[in-house]
Amino acid sequence: MTSVQVEQHHKASGEGAAAEGGEGYHRTLGARQIQMIAIGGAIGTGLFLGAGKAISKAGPSLILAYALAGLVIFFIMRALGELLMYRPVAGSFSDYAREFIGPFAGFVTGWTYWLFWVVTGITEVTAAAQYMAYWTGDSFPQWAYALIFTVILYGANLISVKLFGELEFWFSMVKVTAIIGMILICAGILTIGFSDAAETASVSNLWNDGGFFPKGIGGTLMTLQIVMFAFLAVELVGVTAGESKDPAKTLPKAINTVPWRIAVFYVGALIMILSVVPWTHFQPGVSPFVAAFERMGLGVGAAIVNFVVLTAALSSCNSGMYSTGRMLRDLALNGQGPRLFTRLTKNGTPLVGTTFSASLMLVGVWINYVAPGKAFDYVVSFATISGMWAWIMILVCQIRYRARADRGELPGSAFRAPGAPWTSWFALLFIGMVIVMMGADKDARVSLYCAPLWGLALGIAYLVIRRGGGSRDGARATAKASAATGA
Repeated sequence: MTSVQVEQHHKASGEGAAAEGGEGYHRTLGARQIQMIAIGGAIGTGLFLGAGKAISKAGPSLILAYALAGLVIFFIMRALGELLMYRPVAGSFSDYAREFIGPFAGFVTGWTYWLFWVVTGITEVTAAAQYMAYWTGDSFPQWAYALIFTVILYGANLISVKLFGELEFWFSMVKVTAIIGMILICAGILTIGFSDAAETASVSNLWNDGGFFPKGIGGTLMTLQIVMFAFLAVELVGVTAGESKDPAKTLPKAINTVPWRIAVFYVGALIMILSVVPWTHFQPGVSPFVAAFERMGLGVGAAIVNFVVLTAALSSCNSGMYSTGRMLRDLALNGQGPRLFTRLTKNGTPLVGTTFSASLMLVGVWINYVAPGKAFDYVVSFATISGMWAWIMILVCQIRYRARADRGELPGSAFRAPGAPWTSWFALLFIGMVIVMMGADKDARVSLYCAPLWGLALGIAYLVIRRGGGSRDGARATAKASAATGA
């Protein structure tokens, strides 16, 4: 490709997408909103609820698991950042999969990521329902809470994207403030010595009860799928590319916050909690944050933290509903989904796709009704495997893009991933190891059984669409007409 062709490609893909406003979307998400969406997206059920089970399985060594997995997440996010600066589009990694692997890869990625957020939405309302039991006990059924939260969040997603961003900003602010506050309280207990936990609070709790690896290295490895689930949604900033005011500035800044986010909110928080309260006091299904405050004798603090983690779960589900509508619209724009998903309201909201996704999230209500005790474990496993597929596609696409850019066939990115492609290959190997570990876990193994069935269903659906002659240009025309009329 000549230099003139490279420049023309850059204008057609990157600048064109920016000028188009993300295929009809309104670019109203500002820098502070993108930053807080990026921060808050990774602070949800996986940390606040899933960590309780992980602590009981691995003990203090869970800290190391989060640090190692966090490094891999940083490699993934920098790979995504390189692609986003090459071409910031609303379809994000689904669009990149089409370009660098093929139409079928884009089809599978788009629908799998959509499924991931539907399942994650079920996970989050499940967690929210469990949090409510802290106040009401068994007096109100868990499934009823799940139903109420699903309906409320669906209504919240019918508002404009600007208001969505503002709500997410404050939701994330609550989560961030709460974690920092908890870290400071734990630091005060360790240094000044107040509360009921002061007598036993010590950094030595990290190795006193059975050592740093009380369940062995194997126990730590078995928690990796829970750890990776906690980081799912960090890639959400890629989906916001089509509605970001200045993606060239805001997205790199958001991605570069990943290291300190992980260091403070995951590694730092766990070090402080496990220093104040011995790991043997934590149980699966109970938020370690709430349990820590109860152990300290701060009953009011535990209630406040329970409210914060409830907010975190609902915030994450809210982000999921946002993402599903956009992903369905991207598929429809490319002739890989029903055209009715291309329609936008006057406020730039993909109403049909969001409604369809929210209706499927009601499956979570049924799961909570028939198996309230196992609901969280089931959906965590399936969400993890489907979410990691998006990470795999990001890494493969970045490797292929970098190779073509280095040959001069494509314009280079202004935000190159450091150490790539070797860091991307390392991240792929790590994800492969996590999948193997999931196969050794009887609870997580269910998702590996479901994955081939989902792949088969997508293969059949793709053949049907190909035979139907789905037209990308026709779908784009439909979308533009719908956006213009506010249909």
